[in-house]
Amino acid sequence: MLRKLSAFLAPLALAGTVQAQDAPDPPFSGKAKAEVVATLGEKLRSNYVFPQIAESASATLARLSANGKYDRIDNPQAFADALRGDLREAGNDRHLQVRHDPSFREMSPEERGAAPSEKEVRETRRQLGMQAFGIHRVARLPGNVGYLDVRFFGPTEFVAPGYEAAMQMLSGMSAIIIDLRSNGGGDPASVAQLASHFFAQGDERHLNSIYNRVEDTTRDFWTVRSAAPRYTGPVFVVTSDYTFSGGEELAYDLQTQERATLVGETTGGGANPGEPMSLGHGFYAFIPTGRAINPVTGTNWEHVGVKPDHPIAAEEALVEAYRLALVEVARNEPDAPTRAEYEALAKSELSDIAELPRWKHPRE
Repeated sequence: MLRKLSAFLAPLALAGTVQAQDAPDPPFSGKAKAEVVATLGEKLRSNYVFPQIAESASATLARLSANGKYDRIDNPQAFADALRGDLREAGNDRHLQVRHDPSFREMSPEERGAAPSEKEVRETRRQLGMQAFGIHRVARLPGNVGYLDVRFFGPTEFVAPGYEAAMQMLSGMSAIIIDLRSNGGGDPASVAQLASHFFAQGDERHLNSIYNRVEDTTRDFWTVRSAAPRYTGPVFVVTSDYTFSGGEELAYDLQTQERATLVGETTGGGANPGEPMSLGHGFYAFIPTGRAINPVTGTNWEHVGVKPDHPIAAEEALVEAYRLALVEVARNEPDAPTRAEYEALAKSELSDIAELPRWKHPRE
């Protein structure tokens, strides 16, 4: 599962910035740079989900390398940064990634199919547990509105119990807000697992499909029958321009299934899942091998992002979603005094409520 963990963590950095290193990398040769560019071209042509774009992007990178674009770059990190920028521009895909990490090792086909060791399982659970299995916060806001902040989607066998625990705590809420503003993506099976909690038991939905070019297969993702508890009340999803990949999928799935109201900013626009691949000399690339296919729209959110029903700056989106939730809660409340209380709360200065978390853009 450490293998699986490294695979799902790779795309989470795509929407973020490159981290600074403690010391500069030593110079490396022009031959090594040329070999990395050549290997990247080969990996693109063999694996990238769109073959024509792979050919075009590979040719562009080869031409830039031959024309001396990278000659004056004297350390691996700067080279990775330059190559990543050129690759994304040539491929027009924010999932495309190049990193310098000498510790990275690409899995062999045998390793991918092998069962994890007990040590790997323990370590994966420990790492995910230190991050609360991707659940950053669960809270009850005044007015009986639930709040769920999900930062990433880890391997389902580890995070599903966390989803169940969070939803058990929120099962009595009159409305729920799912905050995806800081969500960078992860395992699509876990997206389906969490989404399943927001449909009635027995209401089976085809949420998403992913076509894989390398295997020439399509995998369908449906609501999970065993997911419990189920919540059928009003749902509001909060997004930002940082929301990416799997975070976008959850928003898109719930929106297209008419199960949630989206509030915030148009998301990052990355719908092509993939995996990290070694380029040699301590470099690796994250190359999308698949593309999402929504059963309702027949397409996905690649390049265009997921568009909210109520567009508003991400910093203000939670307050707006909370106000909309309170209005809906008040409308559904049969008890007149309680309904009046909720209506008054919806008209108050919600940003001053202590329980309402403040949001800071992850890139800041």
